[in-house]
Amino acid sequence: MRLATVLALSLLALGCQAAKTNAYNAEYDKLQSQAQQQRQMDEAEHAAAQKFAAIVYFATGSAALDADAQQQLRWFAGKMGIYPLATFDVQGFADATGGEATNAALSGERAQAVSNYLQSLGIAQQRIYAEGFSTSSPAASNATVEGRKNNRRVEVTVR
Repeated sequence: MRLATVLALSLLALGCQAAKTNAYNAEYDKLQSQAQQQRQMDEAEHAAAQKFAAIVYFATGSAALDADAQQQLRWFAGKMGIYPLATFDVQGFADATGGEATNAALSGERAQAVSNYLQSLGIAQQRIYAEGFSTSSPAASNATVEGRKNNRRVEVTVR
């Protein structure tokens, strides 16, 4: 009789352990599936956000945002409102006018001016990566007035 009781309790314990393992595995699989679905949604959201960008231009030797630049950045920030996890590269550039040290500082100031304005529109500072690149990536030739104008810019893109 004791042996039967011990055997019955042992089988019951084994059954409970198997049930726990099955429940754990089912919960783990459910969480893995949810995480995968979330990753897919995040990737789709990121791809949608990457369709938007902003480019603003500056006067020679200036890091001040004019009305057109502010309008462009308001549009961009409005589009990004539905993407609260998006982060942004804010890259400042300069034309070849002036020395390298001046252009390096000016391109950084331009990027910071755009970053500050985006923050004033509600985009958290932690989401913005601002950096100046001086004359390293011209958009056009510095040989013409129009080319230099196109090089005095800040590009805002989704990382």
